[in-house]
Amino acid sequence: MCREMRREPAWVSAIRLAMLEGRVTVAGVVEEANLIEGRERTVGDVLETMCERNLLSAVDDDAYVPGPVLLESDRFDLDFGNASDGGAHRWNSSV
Repeated sequence: MCREMRREPAWVSAIRLAMLEGRVTVAGVVEEANLIEGRERTVGDVLETMCERNLLSAVDDDAYVPGPVLLESDRFDLDFGNASDGGAHRWNSSV
């Protein structure tokens, strides 16, 4: 996470949106990750890669839902209620 710019990796935002909102779009990830304009294509590539790895499942051309890998990772009844409090460190993605 770039602390100075208050940005986090697109994949972290995608996982958060998938688990909390149940649906992920490029625009949603750009907003959630606080990315600058012009990153839509990169975010789209990230979402496609996540779909290829079964983290997300495509429901139409620009929207995804949690895939089998994410759904299986929640089999221990994890609490995602406060997942966005404090940002990426909750996902152990920051250094």
